[in-house]
Amino acid sequence: MQIHTLARRLALWLIPVATLLAAGPAMAGNWVFGTYANIWGAREFQAWIPSNYRPDVPVPAVLMLHGCLTEPNSMAAVSRFNELADLENFIVIYPRQNVTSNPERCWNFMLSINQSRGAGEPSILAGILGWVRGRYNIDPTQMYVTGISAGGAMTSIMAACYSDLFAAAAVHSGGMYKGGVGLATSAESLLAGSPYDPDQRGRDAWNCGGAPRRLMPMLVFHGTSDIVVNPVNGDQTVRQFVQTNDLGDDGLDNDTARYFASSITRETTPVPGGRSYTVATFRNSAGVVVAQKYTVEGMNHAWSGGPPLWPFSDELGPDATGITWAFFRNYRR
Repeated sequence: MQIHTLARRLALWLIPVATLLAAGPAMAGNWVFGTYANIWGAREFQAWIPSNYRPDVPVPAVLMLHGCLTEPNSMAAVSRFNELADLENFIVIYPRQNVTSNPERCWNFMLSINQSRGAGEPSILAGILGWVRGRYNIDPTQMYVTGISAGGAMTSIMAACYSDLFAAAAVHSGGMYKGGVGLATSAESLLAGSPYDPDQRGRDAWNCGGAPRRLMPMLVFHGTSDIVVNPVNGDQTVRQFVQTNDLGDDGLDNDTARYFASSITRETTPVPGGRSYTVATFRNSAGVVVAQKYTVEGMNHAWSGGPPLWPFSDELGPDATGITWAFFRNYRR
């Protein structure tokens, strides 16, 4: 829903809306459908409640942001996060971008209103998470955010500006915080990488979160043959969040976390014809992993390890879903 008038904005400000479309609490292992709205607009969402969910036991939650031309159902099918959630007992929340807000259903990461805390689409996404938290028993120390493509770029914004909510984040085939500001530089970043300095953007991200004394561990997946989002964006995302974490551990820009891989391994996906990939790990001076990057050889713009015959899915890459969850569960806020 697009907000067109000041009166409508004021009405939504006075009466925040969060409407459950289902008649009541979901049965375990089912979808919950809802709509959340604030003064910046409204978005539908779907939340997967795992089969072992019990109201008396707090569970982790993953906010999953789809890319352009997709939506929650296809994102769930490609990532297979719901199946993993049933096994590991966590909730997955899938917001849906409106065609009225973006005709290709891209999250509008390139607009300055969406690159800060408490405004625009980030405020709606945080509100969706808060709505689900208010109705299901989510462990506040185990909330995570991930996304692909435009959803990956929006993940960087959420990780930067809402670092008090999320314990870790993962960007798949996306870009760093404020890699593009406006349409021109955003298009440039897609084609050739962001024109902005990742170290400066790392400082900007830290400030957007309120200059916190906390870490935001970041996992990045990117294919070397991505023709939609230039692979250099993956490197820039890692570098930006290494800088953010350098500031986040003690409040000082003193290279306690450096853009220098403490280890690099090369592996091959264990499926017929599986792709080779490298894993670069970045630690701070305390030995904590603050960033990790999976570079998948020959992969285009896709979710690594997804099912065959789906758009934006590459079945020959490593299992990004399993790897993402394994990364997340190492961290608590």
